[in-house]
Amino acid sequence: MRSHLLVPANDAKKLEAALQSEADCLWLDLEGAAGPSPRARKLALALLQAARSKPLYVRPHAIESGEIDADLDAVMKGAPDGIVLVKSRGGADIQHLGAKLALREAEYDLADGSTRIIAVAAQTPAAIFKMGTYAGASRRLAALCWGPEELATAIGAAAPPDGSMTGPYALARSLTLMAAKAAGVAAIDSIYADPDRGGLKAACESARRDGFAGKLALDADQAALINAFFA
Repeated sequence: MRSHLLVPANDAKKLEAALQSEADCLWLDLEGAAGPSPRARKLALALLQAARSKPLYVRPHAIESGEIDADLDAVMKGAPDGIVLVKSRGGADIQHLGAKLALREAEYDLADGSTRIIAVAAQTPAAIFKMGTYAGASRRLAALCWGPEELATAIGAAAPPDGSMTGPYALARSLTLMAAKAAGVAAIDSIYADPDRGGLKAACESARRDGFAGKLALDADQAALINAFFA
């Protein structure tokens, strides 16, 4: 999967547009809401239960948020292809989420281990020191991604300009790549938020050159461009 398109699960029009896009994989975002969103959960489940044309992952709230169980209860009956774990703190969080998924797979008669996990790592200082713990954590783990904006907030820094890999962000990006390779899973580069297509092309070239398997997209145009670079 080259392009991963993040789409708010509470917006029916954006969900429909995302399905028509060239994105290889959709991330149905429940976590983008500040708190629980019954509408987002309902729309995500409806999409999961409809005819599926591409892999659908759900991005629930973080484990420590107190909302992840309600998110999973709402969507697991739709048999998502996977779950995107935000603010992952290491292999122990993957195992914790795996246990939650196993219970719901049994409840909804889904194959054991069929729900994969993409972990968004390196979003906090503590998580940086746990990057080596993903290897062997779970057979569910499919990929690692990283989030510079969340890391900037966590360390009290200004968010990095797109394409600018100053020290803290270069470290987080490199560790995500190495952790993914050590775990034998795909490495996904972070979002490029600037609308400049030239900058996105340069970011894709850099990611492909460094060993990333794909990149997170914000819209259909970005997904199409990412696919072209990672073909």
